[in-house]
Amino acid sequence: MRSLVIILSAFALAACDSGTVPSPSERMNERGEPAVPVIADDAVELRAEGLAAGSEAFFFSAGRSEVEGALTASLGEPEGRTIGEECGAGRMEFTSFPGALTVNFQDGFMVGWVLGEQEGGANIALQSGLKPGAPRSEVESTTGFAPITDSTLGEEFAIGGKIGGFLEEDRLTMLYAGTQCFFR
Repeated sequence: MRSLVIILSAFALAACDSGTVPSPSERMNERGEPAVPVIADDAVELRAEGLAAGSEAFFFSAGRSEVEGALTASLGEPEGRTIGEECGAGRMEFTSFPGALTVNFQDGFMVGWVLGEQEGGANIALQSGLKPGAPRSEVESTTGFAPITDSTLGEEFAIGGKIGGFLEEDRLTMLYAGTQCFFR
């Protein structure tokens, strides 16, 4: 009887792992997404709900010192820090980095970002590669593109509801996500 219990236990343990169930990282890879995003150390990838700087990724609500530290490692020292006392969302603090990236903070936490037209070789863009300077046709063909027809700020658009931007003439001039200090 004891031998039968041992044999049945061995079969039960073997049945627990069929060898065909993928790990979480393998499941992500099957969807075409890498388990760990590959971003160059000197690159910043802007996202609808935050950003990635080199090997570190941050959602909105990440701490200011961590975000600034990662961005400094990727882009260099901040070019300036300012405060907006009269923003519609309340007092905001802004840190500007080389490459025309400004990160917005409230109460010590990242709440948004703005990317203007870049000069030089800054490697800052959306995951799709879209960045200011892109031609209108590229922006309008982006999945989720929708013009914001009642904007008081210029020719504004949304991408997927969480990223916004502005077009002037035939090119993209600015991208943004999260909480902003725009006066509408």
